[in-house]
Parts: sequence; structure tokens; C-alpha cells
Amino acid sequence: MGRYVIRRLLQMIPVFFGTTLLIFLMVNVMGDPIAGLCGDRQCDPATAAQLRSEFGLDKPVWQQYLTYMGNVFTGDFGTAFNGQKVTELMATAFPITIRLTVVAVVFEVVIGISLGVVTGLRRGRPIDTTVLILTLVVIAVPTFVTGLLLQLLLGVEWGIIKPSVSADPTFDELLVPGLVLASVSLAYVTRLTRTSIAENARADYVRTAVAKGLPRRRVVVRHLLRNSLIPVVTFIGTDVGALMGGAIVTERIFNIHGVGYQLYQGILRQNSQTVVGFVTILVLVFLAANLIVDLLYAVLDPRIRYA
Repeated sequence: MGRYVIRRLLQMIPVFFGTTLLIFLMVNVMGDPIAGLCGDRQCDPATAAQLRSEFGLDKPVWQQYLTYMGNVFTGDFGTAFNGQKVTELMATAFPITIRLTVVAVVFEVVIGISLGVVTGLRRGRPIDTTVLILTLVVIAVPTFVTGLLLQLLLGVEWGIIKPSVSADPTFDELLVPGLVLASVSLAYVTRLTRTSIAENARADYVRTAVAKGLPRRRVVVRHLLRNSLIPVVTFIGTDVGALMGGAIVTERIFNIHGVGYQLYQGILRQNSQTVVGFVTILVLVFLAANLIVDLLYAVLDPRIRYA
């Protein structure tokens, strides 16, 4: 196991550099960030040259990337165009988005897997058909429609929640935004669990466990569910990074100043330092989540061993 982890960590190094380089190049072709600093009027040449020199934009792109990566390893992600350190923005944004992501993942695990198990064990019955139709509707409806509808009904019409959360929201304030964020993924987890349960229910090891006279609950939990969770864990693990980076719509609807909000503001204002800095951390989150998922395979399935 230890050798496998070391090998995976070494494989992450070129992936990390390649991904950050690609992102850095893409962000630098969005447009001229200096033009956005001067508002509607065009910057005079002297001011534009001074700003480019101050932010290092007068150097070649490859040199800017090397300088940026050298600073990253010292914990310096640069300075936003408003003069605020990117690390300060991260310190306020990431804790909020992490809480939102935790709420969303809990909804996926608890509701998604539970519905998947129930429908998988009752395949073809009315409850299975009903859940399949509901999940298909959830997948088909855009997230911004779901978010605005729940905000309107629960926040404005019925007054159950606040239409927008506070500056430093607690977990209870993030329940509805977390449900909105997790809605599509929750539907996929339900369908994926259902399919996996239905397929493994006909496996030899399940029939053997039933033939031994084991209680149905133990057969489902200890044997059937454990082996059926491998594709589900894979999806949820890769979905963690997607939830953190793709919460732009949800955070805009509920006025959550998290990672999605900062990315939106950075892209809108062509603030390359902010965008690249946040995406660099998200790349690390993706890589770490994939490693954890691979290690969980051996926990779920004893037949899997890493040399």
C-alpha cells in the first residue's frame, strides 16, 4: 500500500504542473486585464505600462508561469487587482464552500444511496418507477431553476429560510443551498446505486449468503451494499472537486461568498491572479480526492490489493 501511495503521489506531479500550465495559458488569453482596471476609459500608455510592470504582465507568459509557480511553493498566490492578497480571499471563501460541499455530499450519501438501495431491491415495482421518473426530472431541470424556485417558495413566500445567507453562514443556513447544489449529483448517485445493487443482487456471493441463512439485513449491508458502492464512491469522490468549483450558480442565487463567487468575480473582472490561484487549489482537491477514492477500493472490496 505504501509503495502504491508513493507511486501515485509521484504521478500527480506532472499532472499538477500540466493542469496548472493549461489553466494559466487559458486565463491569460481571456483578454487584457489592465483594460478592465481603468473602467470604461482606456488607460493611458504610461499608466498601463506601470500596471503591467507592477503585476508582472510585461514579461513573457512562460516566465510569468515560472514566477507564479515559484511563488506558489512559498505560499504566495499573488495579489488581486484590488490590492488584496489572494490567500486572504481563499481564507474567507474556502471555509464557506467546504461547509456547503459537506452538506451537499451528506445529501448525496444519505438520500442518494438510500433511494438507490430501496429501488435496486425493488426493481420494476411502482416505487422504483416513481424514483426513476423523479430523478430524471431533477437531472433535466437546470440548477438555477431549482435554486430560484426553492428560494422563492421557502424564502419569500413561506418564510421558512432566509432568501440569502449571512456573510459567514452556518450549516443550518446552508441546508437548502446544499440541497440545490447536490440535486443533480444526488439523482445520479440514486440511479448509479440502483443499477449496481440490481446487478450484484444476482451474484453468486449473494446467493451463497442467503443459502447460509444469514439475515436479510446483514446480506444487504455487509455483502451486497459494500460491493455495490465501488462505482458510487468513484462518482462521489470525483464530484467533490466539481461541487467546490461548480457552485457558481448556487452561490450567486443565495449570495454565498465562497469559491464560486470569487471565481465569478475574477472572471468578470479578468483578474487572472484570483482565477489561477483558486483553480490551482481546486486541482489539488481533485487529485487528493482521486487518491482517496482509489484507496477506498481496497476497503470496500477485500479482493483488491495494491502492490
